[in-house]
Amino acid sequence: MYDALLFDLDGTLIDTESIALATGMAAFAAHGHDVDVSFMHALVGKDEPSAGRLIRATLPHVDLDAVNLHWRTAFSAGVESGLALKPGVTQLLAAVRQPLAIVTSTGRTGAHRKLAIAGIADAFTHVVTLDDVTAPKPAPDPYLLAASMFGVDPARCLVFEDSETGAEAAHRAGCTVVQVPDVVPSQGRWAHHLAPDLLTGARMAGVI
Repeated sequence: MYDALLFDLDGTLIDTESIALATGMAAFAAHGHDVDVSFMHALVGKDEPSAGRLIRATLPHVDLDAVNLHWRTAFSAGVESGLALKPGVTQLLAAVRQPLAIVTSTGRTGAHRKLAIAGIADAFTHVVTLDDVTAPKPAPDPYLLAASMFGVDPARCLVFEDSETGAEAAHRAGCTVVQVPDVVPSQGRWAHHLAPDLLTGARMAGVI
């Protein structure tokens, strides 16, 4: 049914969103801004420039460089201390037979580092990162690029995503979308299959 499986990384395969949430709120608080969880949720799935624009629009007096440095340092320390795989990742990667790619809004260096720490780098033929596209998610470009790397029609690709931003990107690219929400609940506006976990989503899509 599908020629390739394309996976978001953060919040889909690895548990980094909880680290980002905790370290982000602490970074804002350290610089005089007590933000709530809903504000942090609005940043989920966005690349850093897009997140920065949203932060400046909401907190016009924020010292964004200082917050970002604090946040990035704390987040990196959390990542380096170890990354947990999301439930079902090991079983799913072992069960499917299609070629696999990562499609992430993380930069190239960070994405490859996370994959190495999580111990799943060898499972993926291609890794599409923020550095590989000019228009990141929610634009379809990252998923269109991943499909082209395999030489397949995007309509023949199944995507696993957690965020609205990522699911929109995959949907706009013409892929079939399995959405497994992580820290932010979703009604699955852009999803063909809305699932509580990866294995259930894979069964719904018929790949296991």
